[in-house]
Amino acid sequence: MDYGKFKYQQSKRSHVAKQNQKVVHLKEVKMKPKIEEHDFQFKLRNALRFLEDGNKVKVGVRFMGRQIAHKDLGVDLLEKFQAEIGDEGTVEQPIRSEGRSLHMILAPPKKRK
Repeated sequence: MDYGKFKYQQSKRSHVAKQNQKVVHLKEVKMKPKIEEHDFQFKLRNALRFLEDGNKVKVGVRFMGRQIAHKDLGVDLLEKFQAEIGDEGTVEQPIRSEGRSLHMILAPPKKRK
């Protein structure tokens, strides 16, 4: 086999391997601690759609002004979000504080074979 044919077959294999790859994007859902129930359900629906598409979701709660004194409201909101997601997503990064916001990252569940 000559070198040109070898290079061609190698490039074909790498091209097929690239086609089978899935690029995972990080989508973000932003909320504030005083969110109404309908708005919460809307954000939840969007996050579920992102997870079904195979993307990771960063769920964030941003505190404005004096709300930063009540971080427990944000933690409760993120825990409620996590409970509503249920088995549709797994927590990749638990709740953590960063500046004036709290966030966590959810990943789509592993596919069972």
